[in-house]
Amino acid sequence: MADKSNQPLFSEFPPVSTQAWMDKITADLKGADFEKRLVWRTNEGFSVRPFYRQEDLEPLKYLDSLPGEFPFVRGTKTCNKWFVRQDIVVKDAAAANAKALVLLTKGVDSLGFVFEDEALVTAENIKTLLKNILSNDVELNFKTRHGNKKLLQLVTEEFKAQNRKTDEVKGSVDFDPIGNLTIGGKICETIEKSMDYVAEIVTEGKKLPLFQVVNVNGRYFGNAGSSIVQELAFSLSVGNEYLSQLTSRGISANDAAKTIRFNLGVGSNYFMEIAKLRAGRMLWAAIVNEYKPAGREACKMVVHCETSEFNKTVFDPYVNMLRTQTEAMSASIGGCHSLTVQPFDNVFRDSNETGERIARNQQLLLKEESYFDKIVDPSAGSYYIETLTDSIATEAWKLFLAVEEKGGYLSALKEGFIQAQIKESASQKSKALASRREVLLGTNQYPNTSEVMASAIDAAKISKQTPAAGDVEPIRLMRGAEEFEALRLATEKASKRPKVFMLTYGNLAMRLARSQFSGNFFGCAGYEIVDNLGFATVEAGVDAAINAKADIVVLCSSDEEYADAAPVAFEKLGNNAILVVAGAPACTDDLKAKGIEHFINVKSNVLETLQGFNSLLKI
Repeated sequence: MADKSNQPLFSEFPPVSTQAWMDKITADLKGADFEKRLVWRTNEGFSVRPFYRQEDLEPLKYLDSLPGEFPFVRGTKTCNKWFVRQDIVVKDAAAANAKALVLLTKGVDSLGFVFEDEALVTAENIKTLLKNILSNDVELNFKTRHGNKKLLQLVTEEFKAQNRKTDEVKGSVDFDPIGNLTIGGKICETIEKSMDYVAEIVTEGKKLPLFQVVNVNGRYFGNAGSSIVQELAFSLSVGNEYLSQLTSRGISANDAAKTIRFNLGVGSNYFMEIAKLRAGRMLWAAIVNEYKPAGREACKMVVHCETSEFNKTVFDPYVNMLRTQTEAMSASIGGCHSLTVQPFDNVFRDSNETGERIARNQQLLLKEESYFDKIVDPSAGSYYIETLTDSIATEAWKLFLAVEEKGGYLSALKEGFIQAQIKESASQKSKALASRREVLLGTNQYPNTSEVMASAIDAAKISKQTPAAGDVEPIRLMRGAEEFEALRLATEKASKRPKVFMLTYGNLAMRLARSQFSGNFFGCAGYEIVDNLGFATVEAGVDAAINAKADIVVLCSSDEEYADAAPVAFEKLGNNAILVVAGAPACTDDLKAKGIEHFINVKSNVLETLQGFNSLLKI
């Protein structure tokens, strides 16, 4: 008997061609258009098909590369270990050091020290801050508003005082004047002087060769509502701007490239975010390679990832844990260098130990229980993810070149090109959320109407104002849920919480479906929802609504029954409450002619409609 142990799996089955698959799909669609029904047009400017095959990978040129090999699509190293990072705001050096030492026993191996007060950046405080943090396996990151050169010098001196090998200490300094200009609208000095200072920082940073002292904060773009392609393209443009400015000041391509770290956001578009990191490494390698560095090591992209703020919510905040978990998975599978998972409540208050512990453990679960750090580039060979990687790279490269044609990032920013692109994307996302084509669970769909959050919110956290234009127009950091949250908070502060009464009548299936839809609809504004199983007559329903002192009465029935039922309800209700018809019946124009103004349905802009009702109710 022949040995079949080395035969291809399922070799006894004949191969199925792409055309055979298409013929079967076409038959099952029964005449429906394949492109309209099954092809997804992404926000990133390309289409995604419902299935992919090996032949789709044939045009891709990088598939033969291994992890750690140019162009680094599959990662910059031969393992998938990443640093678990947590930031500490330094208000007292001794307290920050004590917290850091505790965190190192909790699974954190990357510490971020954030100085909001420049006066705290002193030699004594740096010594206190770094006391007993001696392991070179721990990454140390620093951020301050202005004094980066001084900070870097003090940190370097302290390492030397500790007799540490400065060529083995890993970390970064978050110095990004271009990013500050992008979100702040102005810069402390002229561009030329600022870039001179960047060059000084880089020269000083050579004393710590494993430190990146220039950061590209691409997360700003995502948190302003950009698409994934825009975030990647503009981040690469900023990185290229730094490369160009540094090399023109006599710094070698190798030194310039090695000192740059990218801080990218990670959103909930799971596969797209994995592909973004893979595409980013490939494109950055191509950019750096054009500067003719000595060897390929300088072409490696160092990426720190941070969970997005754009999709995080104040209401139903525990859902944020689900969002950050998939985001952490995307970042780790995509091959990030380090990762910060923001606590679930970080967008509306300073998180406590519980929130911070959960955020840490989300990464530790991926490492210690799911073994994500044991497999390099687990998405390699996936027809879908490889195709997404190529598509994102193609579209991001087009946008990158468009920026370069305008003279580079700074010129494009001054012209307003960057801002216009992001505004357009943010507007599209806002419209999708307002109409519920995109869902933020617990905010614009399935809200917890009994939830009260005003007392839990730190007003300073959610009231970030966009700076006025100075040297350039700044981009506005935002969250998609902001306008819905404003509705809910206004309701909480109102003297009387509006009551919405479901007048369910007639066809059982339709009245139940429409009452559920309407409850979710008005619940997004925090109104009190009074549901009912059904009334024998419209008149009985109106009487019950008036007795309940309802502010809004939603008639929930079938389209056929609305022609008779809606006018009866409208006349009997009078000025006691606002009548709303759930649906878009054929008789809508006739009902409007009789004075019925308000209709809600799946095509309604939920946000604008609820803002209108808040206005009617004087909230």
